[in-house]
Amino acid sequence: MSWFERPLYGGTALDWTIALGIALGLTFLFYYIRRIVLKRVRAYAERTPTSYDDLVGDLIATTGKLFLTVVALYLGAHALDLAPKPTRVVNGVMIVALWVQAALWGSSAIAWWMGRTLPAKRETDAAGATTLGVLGFIARVLLWSIVLLMILDNLGFDITALVASLGIGGIAVALAVQNILGDIFASLSIALDKPFVLGDFIIVGDLPGTVEYIGLKTTRVRSLTGEQIIFSNADLLQSRIRNYKRMFERRILFSFGVLYETPADKLERIPQLVREIVEAHEQVRFDRAHFKEFGDFSLNFEVVYFVKSADYNVYMNIQQAINLELLRRLQADGVGFAYPTQTLYLQRAPTASSLGGELT
Repeated sequence: MSWFERPLYGGTALDWTIALGIALGLTFLFYYIRRIVLKRVRAYAERTPTSYDDLVGDLIATTGKLFLTVVALYLGAHALDLAPKPTRVVNGVMIVALWVQAALWGSSAIAWWMGRTLPAKRETDAAGATTLGVLGFIARVLLWSIVLLMILDNLGFDITALVASLGIGGIAVALAVQNILGDIFASLSIALDKPFVLGDFIIVGDLPGTVEYIGLKTTRVRSLTGEQIIFSNADLLQSRIRNYKRMFERRILFSFGVLYETPADKLERIPQLVREIVEAHEQVRFDRAHFKEFGDFSLNFEVVYFVKSADYNVYMNIQQAINLELLRRLQADGVGFAYPTQTLYLQRAPTASSLGGELT
């Protein structure tokens, strides 16, 4: 009996040599086909405006060499007459490789979809971009969870009992990490309800800033003074949030005071004068101007108008122009602005006569 005819674990040495040759040959063939097809698909994708051929290229690129090697070994094993137990092992490895590769394909498809959708969403719909980011993460988690359960089911595990045990254990884990889970669910609430999105200027309590990042656990805000403020998502939703990005118009109330020596006829003309100054600006809607009260040291006027823009710089430019023009017009009309004054009371020193006798 020659060496090739000797029995060896489900076949002869010749059978094992043939099986190994088939596996090696198929491995190199798969590698070659993958490289050639990927190169041609990438070249074709660069010449076409559609992105679906990019998806095909991503799926081919995601097809791992390890997976192709496992497939080649599985096909090569068919040249052997293996016992039931080794056969189950080979089939189990192949099933695991298929499901893992399917998960990688699914993750690649999700990444392609998000890469195709998110850039446009960030420019036109920042709220939608935030939602897509969270949904993409949830989709990946669900995909890998399903793949894990399918692998265990195909390997002969009772996933019903496993899911039940995971449910009991999940309660304990949830209690241990309830703060983290609270932040994760809060991020989902932010993504779906959209109280704010990337780029919004918000004030949380007394902390103002622009939203830079919305994550699963934290939201990061760039403050006006330059530092980054990090909020826990759960704490953030429990706070009072003022979103200035969604303000359609800004209500402005300001007051000023003039001297008590101002004649009544000039006081009567001031509200109309203020109205003319405010209405001279295009982005402004005048509301009212009134002689409000007699102050401690001035006759006080109150003015209310609306700026038809949420931009703070626009408001400040308009207010500055109103202040300067108001100062010029009142000065030209001979009306002076009031300013705080102090009254100094002087008391004379007592004399001898006032005290009814002589001072010694």
